[in-house]
Amino acid sequence: MKILVDENIPWETAQTLRDQGHDVLDIRGTADEGMDDELLWGRSQLEERLLITTDKGFTKYRHTAHSGVLIVRLRQPNLFKIHKRVIEGMSQIKEEQWTGLLVVMRDDVLSVFRAQQKDT
Repeated sequence: MKILVDENIPWETAQTLRDQGHDVLDIRGTADEGMDDELLWGRSQLEERLLITTDKGFTKYRHTAHSGVLIVRLRQPNLFKIHKRVIEGMSQIKEEQWTGLLVVMRDDVLSVFRAQQKDT
């Protein structure tokens, strides 16, 4: 699966996803680090990548056709907790189901929103 991890996602998470066989684009340490959310969104959609982030601003796309979004929203986040919730979220949803899904992983629950399907 093609994934774009925002810079607020732990390096360990990106590496674990790669180890699981995913094509992971990590913008941390590149010229794209710190890019505007609209540009990040555009890139994830242009490259048809699932976007993984902690930025709740991406919930505004829940009704828009997209390649998938996983947002981690924790009360007291740290690298370990973020990593754990991302890996749990990825294991709960099959790869072929991500298109059009916006999943918000909270401390104890996950919320799932289904948008319209992207035209291919």
